[in-house]
Amino acid sequence: MLNHHDITRDACMLRGPLSHLGYDWWWHSFTAQDEETGEDKAFFVEFFLCNPALAEDVPVLGQLPENKAAGKKPSYLMVKAGAWGEDACQLHRFFAWKDVSVHMDAPYRVEAADCLASETVLKGAVRVTPEEAAAHPEWMCGSGDMSWDLAVDKQIAFNVGYGASKPLRDAEAFAMYWHAEGMKTAYSGTVTWNGRRYRVTPEQCYGYADKNWGRDFTSPWVWLASSCLRSKKTSEILPNSAFDIGGGRPKIYFVPLDRRLLGVFYYEGKEYDFNFSHLWLNVKTSFSCRDTGSEIVWYVLQENTHAAVETEIHCRKRDMLLVNYEAPDGSKKHNRLWNGGNGWGTVRLYDRVDGRLVLFDEIEATHVGCEYGEYGE
Repeated sequence: MLNHHDITRDACMLRGPLSHLGYDWWWHSFTAQDEETGEDKAFFVEFFLCNPALAEDVPVLGQLPENKAAGKKPSYLMVKAGAWGEDACQLHRFFAWKDVSVHMDAPYRVEAADCLASETVLKGAVRVTPEEAAAHPEWMCGSGDMSWDLAVDKQIAFNVGYGASKPLRDAEAFAMYWHAEGMKTAYSGTVTWNGRRYRVTPEQCYGYADKNWGRDFTSPWVWLASSCLRSKKTSEILPNSAFDIGGGRPKIYFVPLDRRLLGVFYYEGKEYDFNFSHLWLNVKTSFSCRDTGSEIVWYVLQENTHAAVETEIHCRKRDMLLVNYEAPDGSKKHNRLWNGGNGWGTVRLYDRVDGRLVLFDEIEATHVGCEYGEYGE
């Protein structure tokens, strides 16, 4: 069952070897409405933990030249927050581990100063001046001011199953793990972005929450997700639906597999499963991501023994940002990782009937979270 909530997978995973060479992050994205104009704006908040066993009295920033020269790996909590749109920007705030409180077991809780992330609450603030951003390229961010105070209600999960189970987590079999406890999440509260106030409501937030952890990232890096979906068959909004696609080229025991994605579409209680680790489904996936100059376009075709899903998503580059992370070893291989929250497109669901694919529904998707990048670009 895909919609299987398991908050033990949301617990902090930075134990054993991963405490010396590992990251763990909790990602949240949602849409809010301007209190004055009612206009939509998409935001994100992430708590990114790295190498706690290498802690020093100050955050250890891996891109700082003197740290590179000394061979130091990064070690910190990074609170990443920002917005998409024509003023798309990411803001980073770093904390030394001595200033961070982490509840390692489920339910997770990460707290530092006025920043808090948990299963049910998300609070914090980040402020970076233009002068600070210019003086500190090792911060890997722009400038701006954002604060948020949100309640979190994770309603539909995408549980990838055995691939992120405790035996494979303990064995550190994969370089990068994934769990989406809230591929449909209802947020409520307020956001302030560069002096403007925004209201976040369960009905219009189209929220998403997941986590990744491991010792390295993936290339290519692909992610698509939305719960703002309208059926073309009925012309009705699908209030209890969401889809999520992610992956690229997973590594198991340091050996890269072929390009492949995990995917799911939860359609009003009906599950379409395209998880390649479910061998009995005989999942086949093909995908492409292209840069047209003004847009990034994703095309994904996934099939199993029972069904197929065809997904095409567009996002304007002017609404996106090049999201920045450094790996636990201090390298920064992803330098053109496109990241957006204003994607739109079409998803076609097919059922396999008597050996042939029959269109079940064609769905309009908006407020799509989206990501694409490859090493070396």
